[in-house]
Amino acid sequence: MNSAKIIGLGGVFIKFQEPKKMNLWYKEVLGLNTNDYGVLFGFNNSNKSRGFLQLGTFEASTDYFGASTQQVMLNFRVQNLAELKNQLAEKGVNIVDEIETYEYGNFLHISDPEGNRIELWEPVDSVFEKTEDFHDMF
Repeated sequence: MNSAKIIGLGGVFIKFQEPKKMNLWYKEVLGLNTNDYGVLFGFNNSNKSRGFLQLGTFEASTDYFGASTQQVMLNFRVQNLAELKNQLAEKGVNIVDEIETYEYGNFLHISDPEGNRIELWEPVDSVFEKTEDFHDMF
């Protein structure tokens, strides 16, 4: 089994007054690949596998980030999320919720010592390879 650790940045999530308009701007003006969640970037890992990073565009009123004053949330790619959760709990890290599982991975939220919510993501990158824009990324 892979050791539990953070293996990279999975995304940066930003609150916007009009996220759908921002997605359109990123696509039409900057020429980026957008999806329902914002902008999707593909990259090659050092082990020659592919990975993905999301610039997430969220409604300004979302409570997904925790405190309403938090305007940006980091998402870290992790391996072995269940074990990492145990390690973080042993270190006294505030675990905000339980692990949630979706087709594209497992998620858990923690908060840093200043109360900023952080999302941990154990990805299933193969799901993104099925998207129609996948081949344009590489």
